[in-house]
Amino acid sequence: MSGRADSETHPAISGADDVEAAGTEDHAESDVDVGEDGAVKDDGAEDEDGAEDEAEDPAEVARRARWTAAGAGALLTLAGLAAALLRLSRSASALVPAAYAAGAAVCAVATFIGSRGRTRRALWLLIAGVMVMALGDQLD
Repeated sequence: MSGRADSETHPAISGADDVEAAGTEDHAESDVDVGEDGAVKDDGAEDEDGAEDEAEDPAEVARRARWTAAGAGALLTLAGLAAALLRLSRSASALVPAAYAAGAAVCAVATFIGSRGRTRRALWLLIAGVMVMALGDQLD
């Protein structure tokens, strides 16, 4: 049997209006309003912080997505360029640093278009850039 032994189901949900679960007499009453049909009423109750439930501002969500795409793209671009420079200094095939540099270039393009608001395309370009860098790692 899974679950907590001291948990109880609200009478409107369980259908047992006159049956009280054992060990529930010391619990405080719930502040949930239940209608005649057994449906729970939501009156826009406040959170613990005292703020009402509000949807996030779409402009703020878009701004955060642009910053995330630009930041991730810049980070992956710098990582690809650093890896290309490190591989260039070793005696390896020229294809390896070229693959890292190409992946970094794709990530740089993703950074640019992500900062312009095309975050889905930027995500796919970041994935493609990392895959090109992984191909360069496999060639090593």
